Amino acid sequence: MVILDVNDSILDVYAVTITLGICARNQNNPPMKVVNYNSLGTETMTQPLLPCVESTPASTPDACVIWLHGLGDSGHGFAPIVPELKLPGSMAVKFLFPHAPERPVTINGGMRMRAWYDIKSLDFESRADLDGVEESAAQVEQLINAQIDSGIPANRIVLAGFSQGGVIALHLAPRFNAKLAGVLALSTYMCEPSLLANQANDINKETPVMMAHGDQDEVVPVFMGSAAFKTMTENGFNATWQTYTMQHNVCMQELNDISAWLQSVLS
Repeated sequence: MVILDVNDSILDVYAVTITLGICARNQNNPPMKVVNYNSLGTETMTQPLLPCVESTPASTPDACVIWLHGLGDSGHGFAPIVPELKLPGSMAVKFLFPHAPERPVTINGGMRMRAWYDIKSLDFESRADLDGVEESAAQVEQLINAQIDSGIPANRIVLAGFSQGGVIALHLAPRFNAKLAGVLALSTYMCEPSLLANQANDINKETPVMMAHGDQDEVVPVFMGSAAFKTMTENGFNATWQTYTMQHNVCMQELNDISAWLQSVLS
């Protein structure tokens, strides 16, 4: 059996787009392009930056959302969500949807697919491979630093992730050395939660962390998300928790709540 973070959410977004009679890439929406950030690498970087799908505002961006996809997906998967968030035109927010590297995934018989880390078992305590999580977190950190170097301060950057992508967000943000605008962790869990107490950086303890989960999720059961939320709050982080009547996907109510949250943390 192949286990993927196949996003019913993306089907939902396309369904809404078709119903409204609009296209996610029409002239009224931000242009989307594939960007390879290798050219932005500095001499101190040890590896090329992750390639991304980019959605840019009409004006010069003064904020950035970096959104990490789930297992088996790509940066293209969540890109159609941008127009569905219906952010005010006055918000000059750039969205980056990086592609995870391809790697063999043990739980899927060694099949190569885009994954932020290997999954060797479905056991709660050992589902996420720590070495892979740390490797991907370092790559995403380089991407954040590239945005800072381009002129967007860290406190105007939101790190978001769905499922596997959320694991990376929850691993990196509490350890990051500059204050972020916010963290969005959707239908996800935490890698090695017992490590956080000794590794956490206090600088993001007041940073808003929105955590959300489907109460019918069979891929990442809701108790795993709830446990991650408990770990965050017990370690002094400013996390909130919300469940929705859905499976391993996102729903329109959740998108509306994400939009309101983004407007709040990036106001």
